[in-house]
Amino acid sequence: MPAAAYTPSLPGLSTADEVDTVINWGLGADSTAYLARILTDPSAYGIDLERTAVLYMATGSEWPETRMLVEEFMLPLLREHEVRFVQLSRSGQPKATGITVLDDSRRPERLFARGPWTLWDELESVGTVPQQAGTRKCSLRAKGEVGDRWLMQVMGGRPFRQIMGFNADEPGRRFGDAAASKIPGRTGVYPLIDWGWHRQQCENYLLERFGVHWPKSYCTFCCFPVSMGALPAHLERMRSHPDIAGEVLRLEYTAMSLNPNARLYGKRSLLELLDPSRPRDRACLEAFERELDVPWALYHVRRLFLLSGSGERRPVMRSTERVDIGRPQQLAQRLITVSERHGVDVEHDPLYGRARAWLRPRREAWPMAEELFVTAPARVIDKQDKHFEREWRALLAGSATRLPLA
Repeated sequence: MPAAAYTPSLPGLSTADEVDTVINWGLGADSTAYLARILTDPSAYGIDLERTAVLYMATGSEWPETRMLVEEFMLPLLREHEVRFVQLSRSGQPKATGITVLDDSRRPERLFARGPWTLWDELESVGTVPQQAGTRKCSLRAKGEVGDRWLMQVMGGRPFRQIMGFNADEPGRRFGDAAASKIPGRTGVYPLIDWGWHRQQCENYLLERFGVHWPKSYCTFCCFPVSMGALPAHLERMRSHPDIAGEVLRLEYTAMSLNPNARLYGKRSLLELLDPSRPRDRACLEAFERELDVPWALYHVRRLFLLSGSGERRPVMRSTERVDIGRPQQLAQRLITVSERHGVDVEHDPLYGRARAWLRPRREAWPMAEELFVTAPARVIDKQDKHFEREWRALLAGSATRLPLA
């Protein structure tokens, strides 16, 4: 396993305990309700705190109120009971960089909001947003893989149980979790499902215990509120944090510049859900405009939609190259001028600045190629999938770009 990066020795740190129980804590109402309840009488719930660790994986984009509630109500509880609290993150985008232990203490003083790498860093650097289809790859990368690496390093194959905070509204997740686990010696435990505690019961318990409503815990740019039926509440949360809304709007706008299908919520984008005639929505849009006041770039984007030897669709391949950098108006005018000179139509968004010229629009039938030039905030790095040029030449037989920009 790659080596983990550890924090310096600090008062209260404890890394040598022999752990046989790990509690996954995602900071939301479900796992928080479980943790708060068992701390009223740990032994009654079969928990030996001397041999227990609470595990938190920092994604870097938790909502401010969640961090505030954790530090006000839960960290004092963990200190009071001297619960070992381990805070982790990825060390970098490649798996080979390993994980970082942000804190490992029985007297935690603060919640670490982020580590050296975050999901936001990755999404913004490649110009995309989380994908709704398939497995929650973002969660697996920022949480599942991180926790698993720590467990494999610390447990070394010893038997242990891992307590997961799935509530009784989602009983199927226990079977998915058990099937996906590849850690030797691990046994998954799902107490909220066994207790019959649904989400509402978890929220009610925390309200009675602490006198506050405990919100959902998820990244500010999460795409799943729409599928969870929580989009109205999510939008209200955005309106309460217009600066965060502005950042997320920039992330989505950049992704949709490179790929118009990259909406945050499937068929709907965050931008189209905000009404400029409403004051609170307008505050979010003004924050978005401030976020766009940065250097922009002109990008050359190509995609390949290829078939396997058996005729099945392969993962889409992409090449993104930064051609120029400057102010959005300057770059848009350059793209428009050159495109018109060569008979290529240009889409221009005069409100927010993007210009986009399609050299090869996407077709319906695979295999196919897509090619465009587009302006967007200069946050996206040059990136090309392995063997892209070879596959591009094979499909297009050397067909060259028709705009003298790249």
